[in-house]
Amino acid sequence: MNIDTHRHIDQSLCGKPLSVKDGHSQVELVTTPQMAADEQGLIHGGFIFGAADYAAMIAVNHPHVVLGASDVKFLKPVRVGETVIAQAQVQEVKGKKYRVSVCVTKGGDAIFQGMFTCFVLDRHVLD
Repeated sequence: MNIDTHRHIDQSLCGKPLSVKDGHSQVELVTTPQMAADEQGLIHGGFIFGAADYAAMIAVNHPHVVLGASDVKFLKPVRVGETVIAQAQVQEVKGKKYRVSVCVTKGGDAIFQGMFTCFVLDRHVLD
């Protein structure tokens, strides 16, 4: 598994890659108490989005990939201690523009779906 992008990601916050191959990736995120939004243990959606975004980035797997847009739906809640799997698949490439579908599941049930529009730049976005 060769990952060429987002090498400094904190995997405890964005998930651990399980596979990266041919425009597809799979990321596992184990939720922790630090991700809770309330006393009942509801996980803040930003962490689920972060895992989905990370899966999309490594599915494209280019050093200069950035997120341009996303259209997402949160389908079910996630609690502290639950594990989710984000699966990303490149659906379309037009020049520097990549459209990547992402589905996040918990115990086989979809809890998040999204389409991410990514761009592969000629140089780092901060250069």
